[in-house]
Amino acid sequence: MSAIRLLVLGAVRQHGRAHGYQVRGDLEYWGAHEWSNAKPGSIYHALKHMAKQGLLHAHEIAPSTAGGPPRTEYEITGKGTEEYFTLLREALVARDRSIDMLSSAIGFMVDLERAEVVRLLRERLRRLAEWRDSVTEHYVPEEGPEKLGHIGEIMNMWVHTADGEAAWTRGLIERIEGGAYTFAGEGEPFVGVLTEGEENPYATGEQHPDDDR
Repeated sequence: MSAIRLLVLGAVRQHGRAHGYQVRGDLEYWGAHEWSNAKPGSIYHALKHMAKQGLLHAHEIAPSTAGGPPRTEYEITGKGTEEYFTLLREALVARDRSIDMLSSAIGFMVDLERAEVVRLLRERLRRLAEWRDSVTEHYVPEEGPEKLGHIGEIMNMWVHTADGEAAWTRGLIERIEGGAYTFAGEGEPFVGVLTEGEENPYATGEQHPDDDR
């Protein structure tokens, strides 16, 4: 499961139609280039590849009267929407995914209904508990992880990671059940996308050949 696919599909979906540089701008605005593989080359490659897969529709836009090269605008398709929600739901429940997948899913969770997000997060809690139990049952000696010398610190890390993630997940569930945020079907949710021409204070400034395409 790839975070870049979820991020790009979600960004395009929020705009309705967007060209590649807009998508790149949004992801940099969210800081995704710091916590995921959302680098310019990966973003533009994902857009083109998913257009070939039928997940996005590429619209060729003629140059403006003010000049400049033509650009391709992307729009999510029905197949792409289905893929987007599949990735989103899987990322919210998965225990064994990288932090970039969970971070991406949290950024888009309001596209789902509140009750479903709570249900998915409770499933994530169940999987975390199951994994923690397997660590303590199969990998940690009865005498404690110290019996394994410094290697025991790996098991310590696994257990503390599970405990920390579970505590955070329970807190998120509590906040959501308490009415935090606006989810699908409840009104207009918060959308953190840049408008056309809006300056991005978090832009990397890195130039890429596909920025103007």
